[in-house]
Amino acid sequence: MLRPLQAPDYKYVTEECLREWKGQSAAAFRIPDPVPMPRFLYELCWATVLGDLSPHKCRAALDSVVFAEEAWQEDSGSVLADIVAHLGQDITFSGEYRNRLVKMTKSFVESSLIAPRLLQERCEEEFLWEVEQSKSKGQDLKAKEVRVNTRLLYQQTKFNLLREESEGYAKLVTLLCQVNSDLACQNASSATISIIKSLIGHFDLDPNRVFDIVLECFELYPDNSIFYQLIPLFPKSHAAKILGFKFQYYQQLDVNIPVPSGLFRIAALLVKSGLIDLDNLYAHLLPNDDEAFEHFGSFVSRKIDEATKIGKINLAATGKDLMDDEKQEITIDLYTALEMENDIVEERAPEIEKNQKLGLLLGFLSVHDWDHAQLLFERLAQLNPVEHIEICHGLFRIIEKTISSAYSAYCQTHHKISRNIDTHMIDASSVSSPSYLVHPPKVFFQMLAVCGPYLHRDTQLFQKVCRVLKAYHASSKESAHTTGVMSPESHIEEALGSCLLPSLQLIPANPAVDMEIWGVLSLLPYEVRYRLYGEWEKDAEQNPVVLAARQTAKLDTRRLLKRLAKENLKQLGRMVAKLAHANPMTVLRTIVQQVEAYRDMINPVVDAFKYLTQLEYDILQYIVIERLAQGGRERVKDDGLNLSDWLQCLASFWGHLCKKHFSMELKCLFQYIVNQLKKGLGTELVVLEELIQQMANVQYTENMTDEQVDGMAGSETLRLQSSLFGSTRNYKVLNKSTNKLRDSLLPKDEPKLAIPLLLLIAQHRSKCHIYQDG
Repeated sequence: MLRPLQAPDYKYVTEECLREWKGQSAAAFRIPDPVPMPRFLYELCWATVLGDLSPHKCRAALDSVVFAEEAWQEDSGSVLADIVAHLGQDITFSGEYRNRLVKMTKSFVESSLIAPRLLQERCEEEFLWEVEQSKSKGQDLKAKEVRVNTRLLYQQTKFNLLREESEGYAKLVTLLCQVNSDLACQNASSATISIIKSLIGHFDLDPNRVFDIVLECFELYPDNSIFYQLIPLFPKSHAAKILGFKFQYYQQLDVNIPVPSGLFRIAALLVKSGLIDLDNLYAHLLPNDDEAFEHFGSFVSRKIDEATKIGKINLAATGKDLMDDEKQEITIDLYTALEMENDIVEERAPEIEKNQKLGLLLGFLSVHDWDHAQLLFERLAQLNPVEHIEICHGLFRIIEKTISSAYSAYCQTHHKISRNIDTHMIDASSVSSPSYLVHPPKVFFQMLAVCGPYLHRDTQLFQKVCRVLKAYHASSKESAHTTGVMSPESHIEEALGSCLLPSLQLIPANPAVDMEIWGVLSLLPYEVRYRLYGEWEKDAEQNPVVLAARQTAKLDTRRLLKRLAKENLKQLGRMVAKLAHANPMTVLRTIVQQVEAYRDMINPVVDAFKYLTQLEYDILQYIVIERLAQGGRERVKDDGLNLSDWLQCLASFWGHLCKKHFSMELKCLFQYIVNQLKKGLGTELVVLEELIQQMANVQYTENMTDEQVDGMAGSETLRLQSSLFGSTRNYKVLNKSTNKLRDSLLPKDEPKLAIPLLLLIAQHRSKCHIYQDG
C-alpha cells in the first residue's frame, strides 16, 4: 500500500478544472484569468503524479490556460525541466507515484514540451535511465561523469611550445614581431587585433600565455604603439598578476640571472599609460620594505661611525709617530669624501640588481614618468635611492629635459644682452621681455629636493640650475602682478636648502660654482640666507659622505693653521681658499674658532682670506654673528671690567678683515648690534669700536704725547698725521674702507642705521650701570 504524499495547496488547479479536463469538453474549457506559469506548472505536475489527472491530459490543460508572462513559450520548457528534476530527486516518490512521474516526463518529451537536452543537464543519472534519455545505466553514467569532470576540472593541461600546438603561437609571434612592416601603421591596428583574436579562437590558445608573449614582444619593441592597443584587451588585474609572475621568476633561488632592464621599462610604460596599477604590481616585487630599510639602516650607521673617526687622535701613537706627522709635507685632501662615496656606491652596486623596486624606479626614470617615480622616491626614501649612479643619472636626464626650454630662454636673453657692445645703453625692459620669461614647472623643484646633495656629480647641470633660478627670479618680478603663484623666493629657498648648498660641499674646490650659487643667494635678503646656512649646517649628520667631507675639511684646516705664517702665506693661503671653496661652512667656522683663541693668527688669516669668494665672505659674516650670539660663554672677565679674550679677538679679527676686504656686507652686523642694544646688551659695541678704528682710522687713546697734542692744534693734514700713532697710512685703502663704512651706516635705498645706532648708544651709556653685562 502506497504511503499518501503531502500535496501542495492547489490555487489554480482546482477540482472544477480537473473535472473539465477529464471530461469530453476539455478542448472548449478555458480558465478566464491569467495565471503565473511556474506555480501553475508545479500544481499540474503534482496533480499528475498523484493520479488526479492523466499524463495525456496535460496538453489539454496547458491549452486551456493563459499565462501572465509574455515570454512563457521560451521559458516553459526550462521551468518544467526544473520541476521534473526536483520531483525526481524526492526519495518519497516510490512505486506507482514514480511510475506516473516517469510516464509524465516521457509525455512531455514526446509532445516537445521539454527538450531532452534540458533533462540531461538537470536530472540525475538513474532518473535519466528510467525516462530513456540515457543509453547508459545510472551507475555507468555516474562513473563516466566523474572521469570527465576530473579531466576537465582537475587535470592540468600542459603545453610545450617547442612541439605541442606550436603553430598558433608561431603565427602570433611572427605577427607581433613585424615592427618594420605595416603593423606599426594606425590603419592596420584593428586588423591586427582581429587576426590575434582569430588565432586565439582557432588554435585554442591560452589567453594568459598570449598575454605573456605580447609582453615578451613588447619588451623587445617598446616603441611599437600597437601594444598599447593590444594590452587593454586583457583584464587589468590579470595583466598586473602576469607581469608580477615574471618578476617573481627572477626571485627564485635557482635563478641567478638579474631582471632584464627591458622588463622594468615595459612595466614602467604600462603603469605610465594607465594599463596597470602601480600598487597591484608593487605587491609582487621584492624585497620587503621593512627588511630593506632595516638592512640599509645598519649599513648607514656603520658608515657614519667610519666618518666620525676621521681626524680623531690615536692615543696609542708614540711621540715619534706624532713628530713624523708634523714633519710631513703640507697637503690637502679634497677627494676623501668622494672616495668614500665611490666605496659606498660600489658596495651597494648589487642592491640595484636584487631590489626590484629600485629597478622599477629606474624604469620610470628611463621613460620620463616623474609622477610615478616620485611616488617610489617617497616610499623608498629610507633607502636613499639617489645614491645609486644609475638612478642618479636617470634623475639628471629628467631634470635636464625639464629645464631645457627654460634654459634656452635664459640663453636667448643672455645672448641678447651680451650682443650689445655698450651694455649701458640696454633698455631694462628689453632685458626681461615677456617673450623670454622663465618659469620652470613645479616638478622641477620636486626633482631638486629628491636629488639632494648628489647634484655635485654633474657640475654643468649644477650651473644650469643656478642660471635657471636666477632667470626665474628676474622673470617673476615682471609677471608677479599677473600670476597668483607661490613666491619665487620660496621656490628658490627650497632649491638652495634641499639641493644646491648640500651639493656644494662635495664639489672639490670649484670657485666658478661658488660664484654661480652666490648669484642665486644674492637675490635673497640676508635673513633668509642666514637661515639657509643654519639649516645647511645641521643637515649633514645623517649622510656619511657629507659628514666625511666636513671631518676631512676640519682636519686639513687645523693642519694648515698650525703652519700658517707670513713666510708661507701665499702657498698656504691658497690652500685655505681651496678648502673654503669646497666646504666653506666647516673651514671658516674652524678658522674663526682658532682666531678666538689665538690673537697672533689674526693678521695671517686676514691676509689669506684675499682668495675667498663673495659667497665665503657672506658665510664668514654669518659665522661671526652666530658666534657673537652664541650663549654659554662669559663676555666679561671675572674682574667685571674687561671683556673676555675671545670677544676682543673676534672683534679685532672682524675689524682687520673689513678694513682689508671691502666686499664685506656690514648691514647685517650693524642690525645685530642694534637689536642687542634694544635688549640692553652692549658688549658687542667692541665690534663697532674695532670697525671704526680700522676702517675710519679713528683711534681712541687716553694718553697722548706732547707732540701729538701740539699736532692736533694744527691744520687738517697735521691732525691726520698726528692721529697715525706710529702707523703708515695708505690713503687709497683708507678712503675705500671709510666709504664702505659710511655706505653701510647711511645706505641710499634702505633704512639708515646710523641715527638709531647713535640713539641706542646714548641710551645705553646712561643705563649701562644698571645692566649686568655693562
